[in-house]
Amino acid sequence: MEELVGLREGSSGNPVTLRELWSPCPRIRRGIRDGLEWLKQKLFREGEDWHLLMTLGVLMALVSYAMNFVIGRVVRAHKWLYREIGDSHLLRYLSWTVYPVALVSFSSGFSQSITPFSGGSGIPELKTILSGVILEDYLDIKNFGAKVVGLTCTLASGSTVFLGKVGPFVHLSVMIAAYLSRVRTKAVRESENRSKQKEMLVAAAAVGVATVFAAPFSGVLFSIEVMSSHYTVWDYWWSFFAATCGAFMFRLLAVFNSEQETITSLFKTSFRVDVPFDLPEIFFFVVLGAICGILSCAYLFCQRTFLHFIRTNRFTSKLLATSKPVYSTLVTLVLASITYPPGVGRFMASRLSMKEHLDSLFDNNSWALISWNSTPPWPAEPDSQNLWFEWYHPQFTIFGTLAFFLVMKFWMLILATTIPIPAGYFMPIFIFGAAIGRLLGEALSVAFPKGILAGGVTYPIIPGGYALAGAAAFSGAVTHTISTAILAFELTGQIVHALPVLMAVLAANAIAQSCQPSFYDGTIIVKKLPYLPWIRGRSINSHCVTVEHFMSCAITTLAKDTLLEEVVKVVTSTEVAKYPLVESKESQILVGIVRRDQLVQALQAEPPSWAPERQQCLQDILAGACPVEPVTLQLSPETSLHQAHSLFQLMNLQSLFVTSQGRAVGFVSWVELKKAISNVTNPPAPK
Repeated sequence: MEELVGLREGSSGNPVTLRELWSPCPRIRRGIRDGLEWLKQKLFREGEDWHLLMTLGVLMALVSYAMNFVIGRVVRAHKWLYREIGDSHLLRYLSWTVYPVALVSFSSGFSQSITPFSGGSGIPELKTILSGVILEDYLDIKNFGAKVVGLTCTLASGSTVFLGKVGPFVHLSVMIAAYLSRVRTKAVRESENRSKQKEMLVAAAAVGVATVFAAPFSGVLFSIEVMSSHYTVWDYWWSFFAATCGAFMFRLLAVFNSEQETITSLFKTSFRVDVPFDLPEIFFFVVLGAICGILSCAYLFCQRTFLHFIRTNRFTSKLLATSKPVYSTLVTLVLASITYPPGVGRFMASRLSMKEHLDSLFDNNSWALISWNSTPPWPAEPDSQNLWFEWYHPQFTIFGTLAFFLVMKFWMLILATTIPIPAGYFMPIFIFGAAIGRLLGEALSVAFPKGILAGGVTYPIIPGGYALAGAAAFSGAVTHTISTAILAFELTGQIVHALPVLMAVLAANAIAQSCQPSFYDGTIIVKKLPYLPWIRGRSINSHCVTVEHFMSCAITTLAKDTLLEEVVKVVTSTEVAKYPLVESKESQILVGIVRRDQLVQALQAEPPSWAPERQQCLQDILAGACPVEPVTLQLSPETSLHQAHSLFQLMNLQSLFVTSQGRAVGFVSWVELKKAISNVTNPPAPK
C-alpha cells in the first residue's frame, strides 16, 4: 500500500510523506496522545462509572419517549379508523379487532423469529441472573431491537390486550447496561468483573422503572425489593443517580415537545390537601388492603395454574412451540371481541386508554352521588373532561360496571399473560387495584353521603383516594413489594394519603406473602428456572437443621497422587463442572478446586501414551496448564440450614463443598438446599 504524500509549505515542490509532514510536531502529537490517555483514565477509572450510568439513563429516556411517541400515533390512527369507517357494525367490529390482532401477531412473529428471549416480561429471568445463574445470550444486545419493536406493537394494540411496559423496559435497560459494561471492560483491557457488572445491572433495573413512570424513588426501591435478595449500600447511590438522570430526561423531553409546560407528574390529581381523609377512614383503608390481599392470592394462584396448564396441555403447548403467532392471534381476537364498545365493552369502559383508565379512577367526585341526580349520556367519543361517563350505564349503574370490569378483567389479564409477546404486567394489575379501591370508595360515599363525622366536623369521602390505595395495595401484593406506595405518590404528585395508602399496602402484603409466591417467583417456578426459595415464617426452625442432614455425600475427589489414566476415567464418567482436589487418597484433605474444562485441556495437551516406567500423576500437570483455585468458602457439617441459605443468597453461590476437620465429606448445591427447605416448610407425613 502506497504512503500518502503531500507538499511542505514553502518547499520547492519535492513531495514528502504524511509521516514526514507530521513529524516536525512532536510536542502536538505528544499532547494529543497524553490528552486521550488522560481522558481514558478519567472516564474508565476504577469505581468511577458515573458517566456510564448517566449515559444509560439518558439513552433509556430517549427510547422510552420515542416509543411513547410512536405508540400515540398508532393508537390515534386506530381511533380515527374506528370513528370514520361508518355506522356498519360489521365494519366497526373488524376495525376494532383486526387492528390489534395484526399488531400482536406481528409482535409475536417478529420478536420470536429474531430471538426466543424477547417474549414476556423479562424480570423473572433477570432475577435468576442476579442470583448468580448464567443464562446464555439473554442480555445480548442483539435482543434489544427485537424487544423494542415487539413491545411497541404490543402497546400500540391499546387497551384491548391491556398489557404494560415496565417489565420489558427493565429488561431493555439491563441489556444496555450489560453492553456498556462490556465496552468499559474492553476499553481498559481488564478481566471481567462480575461484581462490577452486577452493580450496573441493579442500577439498570431502577432506570427501567424510572424512565417509564418518571419515578426515581420507586424505581430504586423496586430494584431492591424485586431484583435483589441482598442489596449493597454502595449500589444505592449509583442507582439513584442513574434513575434520576433517566426520569429527569424523560420528563424534560415532554417539555421540549410542548406536551407539558414544566416537569410534572404523569397522573395529575387534586385531592383535598387540608383534610384528605377522616381518622375513622383508616379502618376502611386497612379493610381495602385486606380485600386486595385476598384477591391477589386468588389472582396469583389462578394465573400460575393456568400458565402451567397452557405450557403442559398437549394442544396449546404444541401450538406455542410451532406457531406462536397463531396462538397470539386467537387470544387477541377473543380479548378484542369482548372489549368491542357497542357490545360487552360498553360495560367495561373499553374505549379508554390505560392512562385514561387511571385518570378517571383517580377522580375526586363520587360518580354514584352525581348519577343519582342526573343521567349523563353516553357520548359518541370519550369526553376528556368527563371520563367517568364511560363507566356509567343507566341500567347497570356505576357499581355494576365497576364490578363487571373486575370480574372480566380478572380472567382476561390471566389469559393475556400467556401470549408470547414482549409485554409488562404491572400496569394492568395497578389499574385493576384502582378499580377495586374505586368500588369500595363509591360504596362508602353512598353509605355516608355527607361524609364521616369526626371531631364535630364532616368531610365528604374521596373515592379517588381509595382508588389510589387500591392500586398500590393490589399491585404491591401481587409483586410482594412495598415500593408501590411510593410509586403511587410519584405518579400523582400528591402525598396527602401517605399513611392510609401505606397501611393498605402493608395489610395486602401481609396476606399475600403468607399465602402465595409473588407474580415473578411464580413465573420462575412455572418456567422451571433455577430458583432458591426464601425461608419464611418464624415457626420454621431452620437453625436446628444442619448441613450434615441434607448434604450430598456422592462427591468425586481427585487426589494429587492420582494417575493420569485414572483421572481420564473420572473425567469421562462424570459431568460435574469442578472437582475438589485433595492432598492424597488417604487423607482426603481439601486443598483446592480444579475446573473440568481446564483439566480436559491439560489432559489433551499431554502425550496420548505414557511409558510404564514413567507414570505421570495429576500433580505433574497442575503446575502448568491446569491451575488450582483456592477454596475460599466451605461449609461445616454443623452449619445450620439458615446460615447456609443466607451464605448462598449473599454471595450468589451455586454450590459449596463440605469439610470436616479439613477432609472433604460432601457438597451442597441449590438442589439440596431446595429439598431441605421444602422438608422444613412442608414436612413429609410420617409413615
